[in-house]
Amino acid sequence: MPADIAPMGADRKSEELQRAFLAFNKVSEELTSAYESLQQRVTSLTEELAVANGALRQQFQEKEALSERLSLLLDALPAGVVVLDGNGLVTEANPAAGEMFGANLVGRHWGDVVRGALEPTLAVGEWLMGQRHLSVAESALDSAGGKILLIHDVTVAHEMKADLERNQRLAAMGEMAASLAHQLRTPLAAALLYTSNLGQSGLSDEAHQRFSEKACAQLRRVERLIQDVLLFARGESIGRERIVVEEFLLELAQTVEPLMREHGVEFELQDASCGAVLAGGRKALFGALVSLLENALQATSVGGKICLLAARQEEMLRLAVRDSGPGISPELRERIFEPFFTTRGQGTGLGLPIALGVARAHGGRLELESWPGQGAEFALLLPLGQMDEARP
Repeated sequence: MPADIAPMGADRKSEELQRAFLAFNKVSEELTSAYESLQQRVTSLTEELAVANGALRQQFQEKEALSERLSLLLDALPAGVVVLDGNGLVTEANPAAGEMFGANLVGRHWGDVVRGALEPTLAVGEWLMGQRHLSVAESALDSAGGKILLIHDVTVAHEMKADLERNQRLAAMGEMAASLAHQLRTPLAAALLYTSNLGQSGLSDEAHQRFSEKACAQLRRVERLIQDVLLFARGESIGRERIVVEEFLLELAQTVEPLMREHGVEFELQDASCGAVLAGGRKALFGALVSLLENALQATSVGGKICLLAARQEEMLRLAVRDSGPGISPELRERIFEPFFTTRGQGTGLGLPIALGVARAHGGRLELESWPGQGAEFALLLPLGQMDEARP
């Protein structure tokens, strides 16, 4: 190999090595810079993570404190709180609920608890536990069908309501005392007059019988008035009878239809109760509807028509008496439910107030609709009876 070629090859290799070394140094510097940047980023992220952990720790502590406060609040709450899962099993209960239903409430099926401890009442959402009245309100808890039940003891409220109604009746009795004296004086005076005629000498058997019947009629009027007054003063005490509406209406129709026929009035029963069942006092409801039908008969002339109608309205049953009489004027509508107010000479003026009391005692109401010259309609709206097997 020529002497001048060898140095040139060595110089080329030296240049390549120098370029490679410079490239290595550049890459090394870049790696060092990237490492330092990465290290700064890691330090920054570590600081951010520490701050985030601190915030999460504070939130967790706040949630724990809130959970503890809520737990203390639920424990101190006088109302019962029961949590159900999607299958109706009790998963949680506060001490008030445990006191109501027993310490072993958790894990039981709520339907079994209801059947074992509660009785349905006339009011929707209210139940009886012995002598206590409980109100049960439920809310959805999750999409899986869970529920939370809030149970209030409303016994005191019921007692206050009963006291208020009793005081209202006593106040009404005080207001009607003078009217009662007048109501009693008229038939008693008539009865005394007829009985005094019975002592006349030479009275024929026919006249004797006529005076006797008239005296008895006036005394029966006094008896009916006294019975109505006592019923109004006591208020309606309803029972827990199960009343099948269809059978109840048929019995009512069989009772009043002969009377309607005797007075030349058409009677019609329209039953759309669809198997409805009421819970309450059969005798009290029967008497209230008979009173409404008798009032309708008094207002309906010969050839007229009286209808007894039954229909469901959501959770209520509507029992209505409609007549084809002259209707009720606005002036009379304002006073028609007042005790002793009557437009009939032989009426006591207590039929409608007693019917109103029966409706309220069953958790319902009494409504009036009237069309001048076309008749009137009195309707009892009563809550349908709850079934014993009902579950929340």
